[in-house]
Amino acid sequence: MKTQSKGYTRYLLVTVFVAAFGGFLFGYDQGVMSGAINFIGPVFHMSSGVLGFVSGGIPLGAFFGCLIAGWLADKVGRKIVMFVSAILFTISGLGCAAATSVTIMIAARLIGGLGIGMVSTLVPVYIAEIAPKEIRGKMVGGYQLAIATGIFIVYLVNAIIANTHSMAWNQDVGWRMMFLAGMIPGIIFFLLLFAIPESPRFLINKDQEDRAASILQRMSVQPKEEIDAQVKGIKQNVIAESQNKSFTKDLFKKGTRMALFVAIMCSVFQQLTGVNAVGYYAPTIFKDAGAGADAAMIETVFIGVIKVLFVAFFMGLIDKLGRKRMLKWGSYAMALCLFIIAVLFAQDPITKAFNIFIIVLIVLHTASFEMSWGGGTWVLISEMFPNKIRGRASSIASAALWLATYVVTQLFPVMLDKLGSVWTFVIFGLFCVAMGLFIQIFFKETAGKSLEQIQQDQKAGSID
Repeated sequence: MKTQSKGYTRYLLVTVFVAAFGGFLFGYDQGVMSGAINFIGPVFHMSSGVLGFVSGGIPLGAFFGCLIAGWLADKVGRKIVMFVSAILFTISGLGCAAATSVTIMIAARLIGGLGIGMVSTLVPVYIAEIAPKEIRGKMVGGYQLAIATGIFIVYLVNAIIANTHSMAWNQDVGWRMMFLAGMIPGIIFFLLLFAIPESPRFLINKDQEDRAASILQRMSVQPKEEIDAQVKGIKQNVIAESQNKSFTKDLFKKGTRMALFVAIMCSVFQQLTGVNAVGYYAPTIFKDAGAGADAAMIETVFIGVIKVLFVAFFMGLIDKLGRKRMLKWGSYAMALCLFIIAVLFAQDPITKAFNIFIIVLIVLHTASFEMSWGGGTWVLISEMFPNKIRGRASSIASAALWLATYVVTQLFPVMLDKLGSVWTFVIFGLFCVAMGLFIQIFFKETAGKSLEQIQQDQKAGSID
């Protein structure tokens, strides 16, 4: 097998690519509503509250999908549950496209949310379990790159559909085409999953060391002796964990309970940056800032490009600079952008120059997010828990993230309406300051350490 100079094989890169493609589904479904929301509201005569609930169907469904995924993943494996997520996502796209009522639309969105919750829990965990420690952050970051790519593609699809047809056509057919196109990545993901193996660490946990060693050997250029030693070390860790039969006791034992606290807080904080709320309502924000409807959609596509570009930077830096540094300074950079945006929105009237400055600041905020909390949160969740309970523990943190997403999605339009743009952005800016302080106080660096070493350091209380 041809190998790469970095010490890993093409087989590893292909496997990571396929698994990370699950993030494309996440990104597509996160972004599709930003284009469809302007057309489905009048069609179904939705109030702002109902429209918010339709938008929030994905994060609400994902909350429950996360909880299901973790338990299933530790029982039957990561790969099978990813297959299920692909099927649910495909069904959701068809259901939304064919919806004839608000009830059907909400049901389809909830089904899609179940699939997105599953994939958002398992893909980072799966990649973390197969990737070498030296590049684990970069590989897990590939999941965020897929999310950003999915968002960019759906923004592009939305813009093409919306800007090449009349309003009447878009209200009748266009928004259905936006959702129907989402079936394509779901089907592709399902087919690609046949090409990747089960997680070696899951197999070792199920006493299948020989099979796990074979998979690890295909993914690494290390000699067989080092692979055997790695498998032995993982097995010893599994045996030590197996002495406790209670998931609850495992979750709240020394070291793990602090990891759970940090993971849940980081999951919630990721949504309190306001980035997903901005993403859902980006065309509306640009339109309020003075852009026309068509220009707002085009500017949203540009945001998608920024996401992809800066996730790529994140992947190149996360293992070199470390998680802590990037999360902390990313928080403060986002806070600064949000505070300045608030000041600009306070101007009356908002001039054309201010409109341009607001768009620039939203771009900078997006870039800061993708360079820090966008992928960093998924990296942390994927590497902080013991092998035995990694699926279920990660599902709790992921569920917290999706619950926070749902709450923010519901509250963001209400905040804009009741508090106005100024105070809405001030509040999110204050949250960003709190995030930076939290990372500085509570998070200890995990870059460059094996998953087993992270667990040992947590038990000893010495991660730094």
